[in-house]
Amino acid sequence: MSMLVPIPSPGIALEYGVRGRPLVVMLHDWFGRLPSLQAYATALVGRGFHVVVPDLYGGVATTDESAAQRLLDQLDIGMTLEVIDDLVRTGRENGSPRVGLIGFSMGGWLALLHAQGGAVDAVTAYCASLDHSDHGVIPCSVQLHLAEVDTWEREAEPDRFVERLEDHGTPVSIFTYAGTRHGFANGTIHANVDEQASALAYARTAKFLEFHLLD
Repeated sequence: MSMLVPIPSPGIALEYGVRGRPLVVMLHDWFGRLPSLQAYATALVGRGFHVVVPDLYGGVATTDESAAQRLLDQLDIGMTLEVIDDLVRTGRENGSPRVGLIGFSMGGWLALLHAQGGAVDAVTAYCASLDHSDHGVIPCSVQLHLAEVDTWEREAEPDRFVERLEDHGTPVSIFTYAGTRHGFANGTIHANVDEQASALAYARTAKFLEFHLLD
């Protein structure tokens, strides 16, 4: 497979901060666990969180969209949700009183899927939604960060998703960033990144997680 690059600590979740603090599990997008996630995780540690960033692709990442699509096509969704389950469970066993998920694109979709199981206390998803067939009740607060320019299947359109969340009584906040494209918060993919929007989305995410996870 072309255009793949190895990553540090392949297959092992990277940890930032002190175990026992409120846990944030951060899920990478379809490009894999690229370096820009480290700065985001470190910033959250400064807010009082313990952050874990799993490698969902088994040791590789890419900056090429065609290679990213192949990696996504090979992903075992059930096994990946089990990996997230294990991280959440381990965090609670290590003393984390509350747990949140942050996901980017593919990772946002996975975070929203996982949150339906009731194991986490808050979920933030960037450039992600669920279609009707994937969407059940999400029993925790949801925050969505969306690009102005994106492509959605009809049943996964964010407005439809938000309507279903509200119908189920799920607290939801949604932010759309003018002039941005899908993946605007991935600082490694320079063609799409929007630093101003990314910084604002981070600030909103941190405030949301502080409200729901910190004492």
